[in-house]
Amino acid sequence: MQKIKRCRWCNENNPLYLEYHDKEWGVLDLDERYLFEMLVLEMFQAGLSWECVLNKRADFKLTFDNFDVYKVANYDDIKVLELMNNKKLIRNNLKIKATINNAQKFIEVSKEYDGFKNYLCSYFPEVLVEYDRVESPLSIKIAKDLKHRGFKFVGSKIVYSYLQAIGLINGHEQDCFLAQKQKGS
Repeated sequence: MQKIKRCRWCNENNPLYLEYHDKEWGVLDLDERYLFEMLVLEMFQAGLSWECVLNKRADFKLTFDNFDVYKVANYDDIKVLELMNNKKLIRNNLKIKATINNAQKFIEVSKEYDGFKNYLCSYFPEVLVEYDRVESPLSIKIAKDLKHRGFKFVGSKIVYSYLQAIGLINGHEQDCFLAQKQKGS
């Protein structure tokens, strides 16, 4: 039996990673809750591995009220302290405070564009297919706009990774079975 080829970055010894790679990453999902969830998780990845964040995803989901952007936008100093003391999370004060800030900004952009997905899609006439990149002129442009709007931890590499995660950029490597599957469809 021939082994399935996946993207090189996928740790095949981690069932969470396999599930994420095979069924979620690069698949277009513009659900508003999901868009916020991935923004939070990608932001927490800064300086760490995606696998570290992925392994804590269930704890993030539970602790951040199922990524309810309105609840997160209203977190106070007591909630920040609670999050900082939660050993199941990545306890970075700047990232936690940035999450609250970004929830507030996410809501503002959502109101302006009638949904955060509409904001993102204003940059994309169609899903892009590209691989072996960590940023692009488009991710630089979006990151610059998000920063201008007051978002934190949204550099061009984080934005690029975010766009891949939500499926606006499909970056499966050419020999990955999912890239091969898409070529055949």
